[in-house]
Amino acid sequence: MKQVTKWTLGFALGASLLLLQACGTTTVSKGITDDGRATEVVFPDIAKNTWLKEGTFVNLDNLRQVASGNTKDQLYGLLGYPHFAEGMYGVREWDYTFNFRTGQGNAFTTCQFKVIFDKDAVAQTFHWQPAACADRLKLAAAPAPAVVERVVAVPVPAVKRIQLSADALFAFDKSDFGHMQKQGSGWNELDMALRNAAGIDRVVVVGHTDRLGSVAHNDHLSAARAKTMGDYLAGRGVPASNIRTVGHGSREPVVQCQAMPQAALIACLAPNRRVEIEIQGKP
Repeated sequence: MKQVTKWTLGFALGASLLLLQACGTTTVSKGITDDGRATEVVFPDIAKNTWLKEGTFVNLDNLRQVASGNTKDQLYGLLGYPHFAEGMYGVREWDYTFNFRTGQGNAFTTCQFKVIFDKDAVAQTFHWQPAACADRLKLAAAPAPAVVERVVAVPVPAVKRIQLSADALFAFDKSDFGHMQKQGSGWNELDMALRNAAGIDRVVVVGHTDRLGSVAHNDHLSAARAKTMGDYLAGRGVPASNIRTVGHGSREPVVQCQAMPQAALIACLAPNRRVEIEIQGKP
């Protein structure tokens, strides 16, 4: 009785060892060398040869640890036994069928994975079908750090525009400093702006006339009046290099007057006879 029991146990152990050795594929790929490479990698037919047709959902972290030098025991611990059983001894290939979730509900894609061993049964080369399945092992790239733009508030120079009536500023048809007169409300505004003359960065003085008289005369008169006002501002402390003067003659009227008696027409065109001053500086 004891001999029968020993024989039964021995048979069971031997059969178990044979089953373990039988896992894997011996002759699917062609030209497997002693160092674990194949001249032609061939994958078995899932429908015909696998005993696990549905495949498994492999642990990606475990799969990423598979590398050349792994023993069969290590691969078993990481991936489990192979899904094909086509040999008894000298197994040089293990084949798996893995499923990967696509991220769209319960949908998944299926890939075949092959391990080829060297003559000492150490894993050396690995193959995927389709080859693109290897991308499943790539770790998602870390998101690029957010670029924080530092916005520096740059003070915008204040711009002040002052308009003076030429009739209140100069005697009739005159433009020189000797005939300059300080009349009209614009002068108070100008005096306020000139209190910080040193802080003025830029001044543009533009002279204008009405349409009475020739174009040449009006151009000269408007430019001369702008120049006189520029000299006045420089005398009040505004850097002369920051002052620009120009005459626009009668080309930019602010009012239009129809034909009427001369005196009435001169009065009607008065708003066109003006000097405009644009001052840019610190707020």
